[in-house]
Amino acid sequence: MRTARKGGVEMPAFVRQLVKETEKRVTSFFKGGHGGAAEGEQPGEGEKEEIIPSPYLDHPVLDKLTEQGCGPWGLSYALGSIQGWRATMEDFHNCVPHLGGELNDWSFFAVFDGHAGSMVAQYCSQHLLGHILSTGGMGPEDNPEKVKGCIIEGFLQADKHLHAVARQEGWERGGTTVVATLISPYYIYFANCGDSRAMLCRSGQVCFSTEDHKPFSPLEKERIENAGGSVSLQRINGSLAVSRALGDFSYKGAEARSPNQQMVSPEPEVCVVERSPGDEFLVLACDGVWDTISNEELCAFIQNQLHVSTDPRDICTQVINLCLYKGSLDNISIILLCFPGATQLSAAVLHQENVLDDLLESTVAGV
Repeated sequence: MRTARKGGVEMPAFVRQLVKETEKRVTSFFKGGHGGAAEGEQPGEGEKEEIIPSPYLDHPVLDKLTEQGCGPWGLSYALGSIQGWRATMEDFHNCVPHLGGELNDWSFFAVFDGHAGSMVAQYCSQHLLGHILSTGGMGPEDNPEKVKGCIIEGFLQADKHLHAVARQEGWERGGTTVVATLISPYYIYFANCGDSRAMLCRSGQVCFSTEDHKPFSPLEKERIENAGGSVSLQRINGSLAVSRALGDFSYKGAEARSPNQQMVSPEPEVCVVERSPGDEFLVLACDGVWDTISNEELCAFIQNQLHVSTDPRDICTQVINLCLYKGSLDNISIILLCFPGATQLSAAVLHQENVLDDLLESTVAGV
């Protein structure tokens, strides 16, 4: 269990020890006798042991970034984001409820989960949508196949432009996963590149979710090996835990291979779902959420929260708190999009919740 301390949360001792031991083992594995002390030597007899900074904090950063707004056709949205236990914040987002012009009744939302630094995620959060729109193929006719092609081409163009910037700025090691949605009056377009995830709840159940791109997935592993890489420790070359991302150019150097045939592919998987009056809400979130809670659990949790809250920011905050409680040690970012058919506030459930709160308060007061 987590315990409160000086307004924060203290990492349990066994978790701290597990993290330290894991870091030692992974560091030893990657050294593999290269750059470390020779076999039989004690530390100090050979080269000095490299000290790798821990990616985790002793106490989490609990300050939450929240945002909310409204889109066309009764759409509302909220964002919740937190650094958490990670030593740095590498998540970014983009919320554009109205694209403007002839696409003013279209919306775009995305979560970017950076790794090996935050600069690539930040850059992509500012420029990806522009690359998608600049393809020139999107219009009010809302042709699904045409829009899918624009999204894919926008990702590829964004990665190409990013490569030039990365060489100039020294971001070659950095990368970011992306999960995004374009919402038109008739369709919901999902674009996933990496292991962040989107989920759509319709008529009380999970209707659709994107597939995570992991190196050990059969098709992803085949591409990685064909590009000259390997998969060990469920990672590319024992290092990178995702198989699709923008950036990560040190994994994109295979000659005579197209961008989507590299070890790390920048091509998103794009899916289209026709809108329905039964659509309730849509979630975009980084793996800091999905590592601790399943699609079905999150769908049920948000439905319950919609019964007792009219502020979607509060619901995002409750999801973040739940993920922390369940042990998430990553940055956490979630965007919640509510459609007109979303679960409404329930007076009966709200009364039941208030009765429970009063009971808990009286019980605590009597201890």
